[in-house]
Amino acid sequence: MSPANDSRPHLLLVGGGGAMTLSVDVAVQALEQASARGLHTHVTNQAATLDATPEVAAAADGASAVDFTRAGETADWAAERTRSHARPAVVFGVREMAQVAVAETAQRLGLPGNPPEAVHRIRTKDACRAALAEAGFRQPAVRLCSGADDALAFLATGAGPWVVKPRDGADSAGVRKVTGPADLAAALDGLPDPHAPFLVEEFVQGPEFSVEGVFTGGVPRVLAVTAKEKLAPPHFVEIGHVLPAPLPADTQREIEDTVTAALTALELRFGLFHVELWLTADGIVLGEVHARIGGGWIHRMLPHARPGLELYGAVYDDVLGRPVELPATVRAAATRYFAPPVGTITAVEGWEAVREHPAVLHAELRLAPGDTVGDFRSGGDRVGAVVVGADTPEEARALARRLTDSVRFTVEPDVEPDVEQALDPLVGQAPDPLVAAAPNPLVATAVEPAREGIPEVVVTVEPRPLTSSFQISHMTIETVDIVRLRLLSGGVTEGEGEIAADFGYGQDATVIAIEAGALARTLAADGATGTDPDSAPAREADPVEPIRRRLAAAAADGVSAPARMLVEMAFLDRAARRAGVPVWQLLGLPEPGTVQLLHTVPIGEEIPLDGRPLKIKLGGPDDTEVLRSLAGVDAPLILDANRGWDRADWERLRPLVSALAPAVLEDPVRDTALLPEIRAALPGTAVLLDEGIATAADAAHAVHAAGGLNVKLMRFGGLLPALDALTDAAEHGAARMLGCFLEPPRAIAYAAQLAGLCDWSDLDGHFWVSDDPAVSSYGLDSSVPGIPRIAYRQDVRA
Repeated sequence: MSPANDSRPHLLLVGGGGAMTLSVDVAVQALEQASARGLHTHVTNQAATLDATPEVAAAADGASAVDFTRAGETADWAAERTRSHARPAVVFGVREMAQVAVAETAQRLGLPGNPPEAVHRIRTKDACRAALAEAGFRQPAVRLCSGADDALAFLATGAGPWVVKPRDGADSAGVRKVTGPADLAAALDGLPDPHAPFLVEEFVQGPEFSVEGVFTGGVPRVLAVTAKEKLAPPHFVEIGHVLPAPLPADTQREIEDTVTAALTALELRFGLFHVELWLTADGIVLGEVHARIGGGWIHRMLPHARPGLELYGAVYDDVLGRPVELPATVRAAATRYFAPPVGTITAVEGWEAVREHPAVLHAELRLAPGDTVGDFRSGGDRVGAVVVGADTPEEARALARRLTDSVRFTVEPDVEPDVEQALDPLVGQAPDPLVAAAPNPLVATAVEPAREGIPEVVVTVEPRPLTSSFQISHMTIETVDIVRLRLLSGGVTEGEGEIAADFGYGQDATVIAIEAGALARTLAADGATGTDPDSAPAREADPVEPIRRRLAAAAADGVSAPARMLVEMAFLDRAARRAGVPVWQLLGLPEPGTVQLLHTVPIGEEIPLDGRPLKIKLGGPDDTEVLRSLAGVDAPLILDANRGWDRADWERLRPLVSALAPAVLEDPVRDTALLPEIRAALPGTAVLLDEGIATAADAAHAVHAAGGLNVKLMRFGGLLPALDALTDAAEHGAARMLGCFLEPPRAIAYAAQLAGLCDWSDLDGHFWVSDDPAVSSYGLDSSVPGIPRIAYRQDVRA
């Protein structure tokens, strides 16, 4: 039957699929789901791409060479074609760059679709930002620049960091973090088109997510929120995805409401959508908006999480007036990409076992011995991925990481490896015997053998389930990754650091390991606190100063705070051991003595009434009942809403909070403009800021706006910057709390050395990570040089 006489409804798939495996898979699925519904299918694409993707053409009933990148060409072709062929019932596209042509063609043919001007708007990133900001959504500051002078002028307006990116691009190509003017030239050199206008925008700090969904009846329907993991800056290549993101119900609802409202404000109404965002201390900040499904094999992950879901079929059914099936989410999935180091591959081990794993939904590896691996600057540089299904997001993420880490690459560097390539957790090297003895190290990497006077740097990553779930206003935490860095000389540990990376806070353990290893190697190589007692650092009056200088430079270069803290721990531990004193004494701090603890009560847990100081987590749906239950409690109360309240929440809860007169109210609201009103209503309460307090400027803001702050080493990057912030706060008479995340005992003991400088110590995060007994206070054993250990003596037990 000829297409002209074919009575079936017709689908025109504009732009087909790109030459990458993922894009071909998406296009073939879209065509197969159309055929399964009885649609006649025709695909258009640029001639060269049609030739390069025969699988796509084979999945369609017909194909034509039409260049979707030329304005109006596809619409003109389609209109002309209807003179001799049946008019399509559906015009659709799965590729980012084809969406304008899809919208233009649908409009020309009078078919359902997005307004072309709306698609132009979201594809022009600065125009989309302006439209969202005008509609009242949080957006990073951005400037359209035509050259270096424009960019430098924008950099001069703030403290940074910033992001340089193309005005219209995909796959993070040309996207680079800039910490100052010195970084700008390299960022501009990396832009795909050096003559095109580009964007410089404010860098947004916070975990990143995306929202996937479909329009039905012109209304956006959210299918999932996806958590993202990225490699370390300066580039922003995604290394993994988890779907659905493990988020509390309130946060999930807020994200869904924000995204659907934004899509409506942008006048989008057709097909699929993929919206990126950050969860920041000030709330949701929207990122880029796309009229297509997300990449990263999300099109394979979603149908596993929602068994029976057909993404593209849902669009066709909606257009054709058929019932749209959107099955419920009952499972989870995760994707992890391979990121071997730069060089020539000489051997690959473990790949076949990964492909045969029963939980694998898709696996590909485009590397073999003899292939060369370059830098990872965009999504197009990826060399393979593993997609897995599991019952929960945490299980899916852990499995995807375990499988990718089990593939070992032996690499011959093409050039002398630079510092940033010196440590990569996927290098197939024989692990150090001490590392091999560690429990289940997913990452076990040693750099090149130690040279004279320079220690060997060894980093391991170990996933560790919590002893119980930990819920706060915007997430529930089930597991953390323990990242450990050791400085070895002749197999003997000279210094070590240990932290916990929390995926929910955007902390990727693999990225931290890479950053920390590179920084530690640099610090070791430049002689800071060298092994040789006669070395220049050892002869310095202050052995801490070279460590401080190097870490400050690393902060300016954009090295993450967790990585800096890990390195600081190891090198201060090493310096203190060499000096024969504990770290607190090396830094001239008062001896911590007994550390009196708050007892943290996560959302949903029973509140103990035994007289110990309580830190009650709020920001959940039952805040009213929780606050009422605290009436008459004979213990100091610290209430922490983790910025979970808006004005309506505060006005509703204010009488209960005022009646309780808590000793501390921490991070009560998202809008800091409410703080003067809150402080006036609670004259005897110390109000503290916590979320987002990570720099000296943040600390100064907290002192001015709230009169107090909570200092966490994992945010500041270690003891040294945290000490500076606390000292300045004390000089201004501000209330001071020493806080923590969920961290291992060694990291808690490290932070506890600042306890003598604070009014409150919230240092009980290790009780969820380790099997240590929960007590109301503990001491530090400073009898051994280095980082003191927690000492649970009889006289400090609860």
